[in-house]
Amino acid sequence: MWLLFLIPACAAAVLSCIRLVRMTATADALAEQEGPRPPEAVGIGLYETAYLAGGPDRVVELALVLMASRGRLHLAHTGWTTVVDPRGRSRLERAVVAAVGPEGQCRTDELRRAMAAHPTVLEIGSRLSLAGLATPAAVQRNTVLAVRQVRQALLLSVVLLATALVVDGLADGSASAALAWFSLPLVLTSGTLLMARVDVYPYTRWASPIGQEVLREVRPQRQHGLTDDDERELLTAVAMLGSAALPDARLRAALRPHRR
Repeated sequence: MWLLFLIPACAAAVLSCIRLVRMTATADALAEQEGPRPPEAVGIGLYETAYLAGGPDRVVELALVLMASRGRLHLAHTGWTTVVDPRGRSRLERAVVAAVGPEGQCRTDELRRAMAAHPTVLEIGSRLSLAGLATPAAVQRNTVLAVRQVRQALLLSVVLLATALVVDGLADGSASAALAWFSLPLVLTSGTLLMARVDVYPYTRWASPIGQEVLREVRPQRQHGLTDDDERELLTAVAMLGSAALPDARLRAALRPHRR
């Protein structure tokens, strides 16, 4: 009887591990196609730092905080964003104002989702990817998904093993045989996850290994209008850590996901 549980466990383990290995090979091939350019040739500013640290969502979060701190947006803790000054000072700010809509108000969660997929934000990631500083968004998403599937296959093997032991009982040596055979998917998935910590983990982050070095060493350049050191330090912290770095509790609440 326990063989009926072993078959899906082995199938899930093999398929998930193969998918993860293929994703790693694809990522390695993309990384070797074009060598990275020096960071100074890319222009690492606040938004580039935000993308390397947290992807498109972090870029949008930084833009909202910057616009709110300068009185161009009002972010309510109830989950609504209101345009105060419709004159965007940059391409990204104009995109935010346009995404809010003609009524000048929308839900913050909807605005963040729309802006995370906006070409202006994605262009930042494309430029960093071409420079070798960022993991391509598709590779990052697919790699995270592949790692998650291996973990799920490991959990499925454990559940099916426990179910097989309960169904067959512990008599006639069936438990020993089940444990021996179930060790195959368990060892395969566990070993793959251990190897993934070294070989795959860099591709699950928005910044490539070189981008991680840049993120540790480089400091965002002083941008136009950021003349106050305290404001620049706060925006840098938001770019690196997200809204958790904000000292204003109401602003942190405004950026948290809200349920309708």
